[in-house]
Amino acid sequence: MSNTISTVVLRRFSALQGVWRNGKSFKPNSTAASGTKRVASPGKAAFFLRSSSTSSSSAGKIVSDEKPNFEGIGESEWTYKLNLIGKEWAKSIPVYRVLGVDGDIKEESEIPKLSESEVVEMYKTMVTINQMDRVLYDSQRQGRISFYMTSYGEEATHVGSAAALNLDDVIYAQYREVGVLLWRGYSLESAMNQCFGNCMDPGKGKQMPVHYGAPELNFVTISSTLATQMPQAVGHAYALKQKAPGTIVTCYFGEGSTSEGDAHAAFNFASILKCPVIFFCRNNGYAISTPTKDQYAGDGVACRGAGYGMPVIRVDGNDIFAVYNATAAAKRLCISDNTPVLIEAMTYRVGHHSTSDDWTAYRSTEEVSYWNEIDHPIYRLRKYMDSKGMWDDQQEEQFVKALRQKIMQSFRKAESFKKPDPLETLGDVYAEKTKSLKEETEKLRNHLKNYGDKYNLDQFEPIGSSNPQ
Repeated sequence: MSNTISTVVLRRFSALQGVWRNGKSFKPNSTAASGTKRVASPGKAAFFLRSSSTSSSSAGKIVSDEKPNFEGIGESEWTYKLNLIGKEWAKSIPVYRVLGVDGDIKEESEIPKLSESEVVEMYKTMVTINQMDRVLYDSQRQGRISFYMTSYGEEATHVGSAAALNLDDVIYAQYREVGVLLWRGYSLESAMNQCFGNCMDPGKGKQMPVHYGAPELNFVTISSTLATQMPQAVGHAYALKQKAPGTIVTCYFGEGSTSEGDAHAAFNFASILKCPVIFFCRNNGYAISTPTKDQYAGDGVACRGAGYGMPVIRVDGNDIFAVYNATAAAKRLCISDNTPVLIEAMTYRVGHHSTSDDWTAYRSTEEVSYWNEIDHPIYRLRKYMDSKGMWDDQQEEQFVKALRQKIMQSFRKAESFKKPDPLETLGDVYAEKTKSLKEETEKLRNHLKNYGDKYNLDQFEPIGSSNPQ
């Protein structure tokens, strides 16, 4: 068993080493360094893989002393001068882009093969995220819901990636990916019900707002704790590789999550076990109030993927076409090579981390204004659409007006529903209720009978009406 594992590790680390490890420049249209091959697909979002020229049959067998023969490293060479390798040794991984800030195309061959209706639908979904955020953020400030997290400035990371995936592909999200759900058909009513935690919420009010889940859309319920979804996603991908080839898992997370041990365990297991999973990092500049300069000292997050032996790409996360191309290419590589792929989407969190945060304490208004008014993903796509005659101000006004009405209608409906039966608090813990849980349920029932006037029970469904299990 140990020999099999060591062989897998050796093959993995000898086969997948990035060009930047050789100190070479990484350019989408350049010739790769000697001993490497360039893997590209339509859209030309390129990954660079180290050629596995060393036969696996030589593992553990010394052929000659001309080159190092140690297990666990790629093809290397001897040096007879002592040098400490620092971050200046390798050049920074470039950022892949299709659309400029003004909506101009930088390279015509990079335009994704999307119909006009698909582009318009992507734009509408981004605007929907933005408008829904405005309503729910304001409602929290009014005390109508308890908590909220906006996605201002990060809409393209949601929609561009979701559009490149199939509904069968499984999603493990963090908590700022509602656009992925909306693209898959999640209704505004469902989102509102979840945020209110009412009796129509499938989660029965047990989750914080914005912690969505939709099994029918292959969207695993969100957990508040950072990075716990990452090793779970790897395990799911490993199972899919064996039971449903051609299907992948996409795991979303922020750059702050990569400081958690779970992230590194996930990267390592995925690379060694060759799991078809896309690690999609939204690098938005801040982990709550912690800027990236205080989060890590290296070249972002992408370089870590190369260190763990997986292909990586760094993409302009405010460019929806670049995000789409990168995700589509990553999925193809996941399936063809049974390999994880790390996407680092460079974006910016325009809003507060959450309604419990105040960004003015650690950012300047000038900094935020640039990303909100100039380099914004919605404005960038809109400028491209205007140049192609796909959209105009009249269409914008009509769409936003109708959208606001639909959002407010869903909001008022969700607010009208009562909260779930209080006894649901102890439901859904086990498939069959244990003796201790039955006792706890009775204690809660008696407590509410005696002190119900302290709990505004008129806002809840009748006690015991749900018969919780």
